[in-house]
Amino acid sequence: MIATEIKESNLHKKVKFAGHETFAFRYGWLKKAVDCLAGDRDIFSKDEAIVALGVGKNMVKSIKHWALATQIFEGGKEGLRVSSLGKRLFNRWDPYLEDPASLWLIHWLLATNPSNAALWYLTFNKYPRPDFTKNQLLEFTLELTSKYDIKVLKSTVGRDIDCFIRTYLPTKGAKNHLEETFSCPLNELSIISQLCDGESYQFNVGFKYSLPEHIAGYALLNYIADTQNSRKTISVSDCLYGEGSPGQVFKLDENSLVEYIEVLQKITADAIELDETAGLKQIYCKEEYPPEELLNSYYA
Repeated sequence: MIATEIKESNLHKKVKFAGHETFAFRYGWLKKAVDCLAGDRDIFSKDEAIVALGVGKNMVKSIKHWALATQIFEGGKEGLRVSSLGKRLFNRWDPYLEDPASLWLIHWLLATNPSNAALWYLTFNKYPRPDFTKNQLLEFTLELTSKYDIKVLKSTVGRDIDCFIRTYLPTKGAKNHLEETFSCPLNELSIISQLCDGESYQFNVGFKYSLPEHIAGYALLNYIADTQNSRKTISVSDCLYGEGSPGQVFKLDENSLVEYIEVLQKITADAIELDETAGLKQIYCKEEYPPEELLNSYYA
């Protein structure tokens, strides 16, 4: 599986904060990362990376971080490599992330990866409110990390929160196209908005018109595979509110999620079936359907 749900019991062993050097990733960064690593497996440990990527030393570190956080890279001390999905997305399907579907896919990979993007994971999957301020998110994160004995500095979490907001909201005061190119591509998703007081933010919950059924289905099938174990059914409620679920990561409401499931049933030729008995909506997995087939179908 591309993304794995992390249980609270071993949360402290899996999460990682910081690494982005205060930069949200920019247009072209992930494509550059894939191309450079394809040319030299050790490029990110060499001084030549500055020239190859055309950025400063801190940005080199940031690009490497974001490639790992979005699961485009995999590996670690034993060496980096481009993931299978990274190769398909940036070498064949959509190298410059021109299709909104690719941005939703990147968002899914980022928000389900506590091993490299803990603050993103916790905010989308565990924060309990539909709105937040920076201080509220800071207190929530510090309380949770303290509960599970995760060692992280308050200042580190604060910088992560600032970067998190820049990931999903345009740079305040950007006045021209040049400044907009410094914005993160995920700004386009409009999944978070800033409220009138200038200090509060909210998740935009509901149907996502730019989120294709194939991408929502890919996320849903991955989530089911990660949580289902030997069961053949899973409740719609779990897929809406469960940690690491598409309902949480994409901020869907129940009606929106059910719509996606109904379309997914048609796409998979009833391999995945929506069933409602006694008012309980459940997804019945009649047979295995590889999530990757949905991506192949969409980008084909």
